[in-house]
Amino acid sequence: MAASTDVDNTAVSAPGGVPATGGTSEPASRLAAHNATIGYDDRVISDALTVDIPANSFTVILGPNACGKSTLLRALSRALKPRTGEIILDGKEITSYKSKEVARRMGLLPQSPLAPEGIRVADLVSRGRHPYQSLFQQWRTSDEQAVADALAATRVTELSGRLVDELSGGQRQRVWLSMLLAQQTPIMLLDEPTTFLDIAHQYELLELLRSLHGQGKTLVAVLHDLNQAARYASHLIVMKDGRIVTTGAPAEVITTDLVRDVFDLRCVVAPDPVTGTPAVFPLPPDHPDITSAEPTA
Repeated sequence: MAASTDVDNTAVSAPGGVPATGGTSEPASRLAAHNATIGYDDRVISDALTVDIPANSFTVILGPNACGKSTLLRALSRALKPRTGEIILDGKEITSYKSKEVARRMGLLPQSPLAPEGIRVADLVSRGRHPYQSLFQQWRTSDEQAVADALAATRVTELSGRLVDELSGGQRQRVWLSMLLAQQTPIMLLDEPTTFLDIAHQYELLELLRSLHGQGKTLVAVLHDLNQAARYASHLIVMKDGRIVTTGAPAEVITTDLVRDVFDLRCVVAPDPVTGTPAVFPLPPDHPDITSAEPTA
């Protein structure tokens, strides 16, 4: 979708049916909000909001603090019910699914999750397999392997016997991501997943997400770093004051005008010397404007 500075409130019908397999084409959007009004108690955060998450995309939601990014993510995950409108998952209203069915299709890494007191890392990560357990289907070898693979992917295998309470903030964040990976869902929602991580682990996590995207997963993440978003995302959603300002590919969306209008930041946008994606360079308050060499692809 080409970038636009207008709010798009036009509802787009989601394709019907369950995600296709084999030779059948995937739906254009597996997850969407249609004319959704969302908020907390008496406070409306977003009114009549419509947005689609492209299937198999790495979508990043950007915007200034308190603009509604996390609220939108919670609504998409079914953690927050819209007052009006609907959330569509694989062609059906999300509330029509049973909880375990949603959890087999979509996983959420929320902000600042809380672990039960006294739980060990391996036990917490194992909880990612809960959607696949039932009275007649208990723990299997495939569950054990999913947990082992998730621990290895986030490099926390050596922490598996430790108490979660004993870990640093960055270690805990990697453990929570490991639990999400153990859930093995085709759609993953992540609210500020780089929180508490040092810069090396931030990029390690983003490279892992890039790899998962390359395997066909649909990812939706809230990030604050514009340059990380531009480098890793295939699709951006930019919000301000609860509205969708624009959506599209990073090269279309990240411009000096958008950064100034949405984030109140004067900057230069130029190609990242490594990836060629847009990179934002803030200007000092007393520095004259500079014409940006914005990416064309």
